Amino acid sequence: MLDPRTMDLNLLVVFNEVFQEQQISSVAKRLNLSQPAVSNALARLRRTFDDPLFVRTKDGMQPTPLAERLAEPIRLALNGLTEAMNVQEKFDPAISKRKFTIALTDVAELHFMPRLIQHCAALAPQVRISTERTARLDLMSEMGSGRIDIAIGAFREVSDALFQRRLFKQPYVVLMRETHALAGATLTLKRYLSAQHLMVNSSESPYDRINQDLEKAGVIQQVKFSVPHFTSVPYIIANSDLLVTIPQKLAESAAQPFKLVYRPAPLRLPELQTNIFWHRRYNQDQGNQWLRNLIGNIFAE
Repeated sequence: MLDPRTMDLNLLVVFNEVFQEQQISSVAKRLNLSQPAVSNALARLRRTFDDPLFVRTKDGMQPTPLAERLAEPIRLALNGLTEAMNVQEKFDPAISKRKFTIALTDVAELHFMPRLIQHCAALAPQVRISTERTARLDLMSEMGSGRIDIAIGAFREVSDALFQRRLFKQPYVVLMRETHALAGATLTLKRYLSAQHLMVNSSESPYDRINQDLEKAGVIQQVKFSVPHFTSVPYIIANSDLLVTIPQKLAESAAQPFKLVYRPAPLRLPELQTNIFWHRRYNQDQGNQWLRNLIGNIFAE
């Protein structure tokens, strides 16, 4: 039986990072080590467990069955050590160098990040914030492990392991350029249906569901142009006679810089309720509390 007293526990940190990143170069960068140092740590782990643990493939370092079995116990052990070592740590945003990771959709990123960056520059100049796309994540696993600190979105189905706070509700509106023929007219349902539309074919919930309503109304059938995300929408609408149906917050932020206008959608579409979510394991974490309170103070309506 292996005895942890005879093992360099730093090797378990390397194991955990390789399991998650599956790239030696990424692990070296995250741990501030050289790639040979990471490779050497892997060699020691392989001797300790008498198993290859990770096999190099075209898709990266893939875990062996033993590594798959080891991953969760090692992750939980490291999380426990981290919590124990920092139980007395006080979070001071003015001097903290902590890194936070927020899970967002692309449309939420456009709304939240500019103002959040402004406030952090004034209140927490050394805090680092990065974002991840919610569609690419196993959100429960990532938040439970602490790799994602909070998530923001209009998610409808969430686990009881997550706490949440409402930020705001918003309707869908119709965006067009200022010189569009319908910009100065009442946007009736007949005019809306007869116009050409841009479709945002997002795979991220709940924005994927709006297309079901547009299809029932007869909009989707005549769509010639579609994009998979919201980021390019203002650029396209500003240079075309297309209409697009999007959340109001995005329309508000894009209207002035892109010379666009928006009108209430002539369809009965569900409102989006945007919440902030965090895992109950980190409910008492002072840094997590600070970040979600900051976001609440800035954006809650």
